[in-house]
Amino acid sequence: MLEGISIPFSRDLPIALEQECDWMFDGFSLMETSNYKRKSEDGDDCKLGNSIKLLKISKTGEMEVDFLNLSLSLVVSPSDSIDNGGDMSDTSSLIHQIGRDNSIDSIARCSRSDYGSIALVNRSFRSLIEGKELYKLRQQIGIEEHWIYFSCSLLEWEVFDPIRLRWKHLPIMPSNDCFMHSDKESLAVGTELLVFGKGITSHLIYKYSLLTNSWSVGMEMNTPRCLFGSGSLGDIAIVAGGCDFSRNVFSSAELYNSDTGMWETLPSMNKARKKCSAVFMDGKFYVIGGLGAGNSNPLTCGEVYDLERRTWTLIPDMFPLRNVEPGAPEASAMSEAGAPPLIAVVNNELYAADYARKEIRKYIKSSNSWATVGSLPERVVSMHGWGLAFRGCGDKLIVVGGPRGLEGGYIEVNSWAPSESPQQWTVLGRKPGGFVYNCAIMGC
Repeated sequence: MLEGISIPFSRDLPIALEQECDWMFDGFSLMETSNYKRKSEDGDDCKLGNSIKLLKISKTGEMEVDFLNLSLSLVVSPSDSIDNGGDMSDTSSLIHQIGRDNSIDSIARCSRSDYGSIALVNRSFRSLIEGKELYKLRQQIGIEEHWIYFSCSLLEWEVFDPIRLRWKHLPIMPSNDCFMHSDKESLAVGTELLVFGKGITSHLIYKYSLLTNSWSVGMEMNTPRCLFGSGSLGDIAIVAGGCDFSRNVFSSAELYNSDTGMWETLPSMNKARKKCSAVFMDGKFYVIGGLGAGNSNPLTCGEVYDLERRTWTLIPDMFPLRNVEPGAPEASAMSEAGAPPLIAVVNNELYAADYARKEIRKYIKSSNSWATVGSLPERVVSMHGWGLAFRGCGDKLIVVGGPRGLEGGYIEVNSWAPSESPQQWTVLGRKPGGFVYNCAIMGC
């Protein structure tokens, strides 16, 4: 007899899925994975395969009880397991009772937190988890989980899952001493995390793949740069501005396609700028603030790039100077020592963190002005804006940072939905640390 080989599975396989505002979506959650065996004729245990149990989660977070029990592969010889390198040709349909397409549809609705366990079932499941097909389907049916990737030490990256409230260490980045100690930028696009830094003689890009959980060297930009603004939208990202090792400030921009791993040169901005920030909003790419070429005067203008028309439009006075202590000279708001503007987009609304006044401001598109809508978490500190992260994460604003002292400190992941009133920051997680070097949000 076979023991414990049922897969609870919903009879309904909905085509559309509605994202909820409270991290939870209508999908499936992995209950457990297990091996099942039977006795062979000579009395020895004979491994037949692995099983998974999926539990339907409703949009309200309640568990549905209407399941159809199905078994996975009923006969799998020991040689077909992942451990023994079998070809798993008999399980190419994944859950064979419902077919490959329905199997992929169901797994696509599981949380990404479960994919590591699902990959252990057999070679076919592992191949699915490590391929792009699953994430393309998630994108098509509107499933997107946002995870927070950040670095608090030179070569170490961690990821925080705000749904399951789990921390995970990424593999250590391969690097040389020059890259390790250089300033770095980062962005997440598709299922990749790109980290930009300086090599011995040139700029370097290291690329982390969510699919393989590994680092590799990425394709160099057509015009290598640092201190640029960047943003991502699905499988593409744009970098704009920045400078080279000789401090030449750029107006050029490039588009990165994570499907091909290639860079495409875009039309240049109206103004050259470095130490700027950038976001996607309403399907367009915005670049804000920064320092202009030839001087250290901060720029208050912004620019927006229309991907369809391939044109840049200047927006005067889009980002007036505010990051300055009361009584201090206004120009110190964006000096060579200050951080780029701390901006984030939630539900196509632009927000900025004023680290000096510890305020959160919202951009009013109709009047090209800003309004204060809240404050930063009390325990978050920075050095002229460095050391904390301010990001949009789904329908919430995320602030990663915390207090530091002589005996160390800790970082907190703080979350707030701007649609909620009054403002209330929620601490999702806390761990030892204190200075956030880089942070990126991956949604897939």
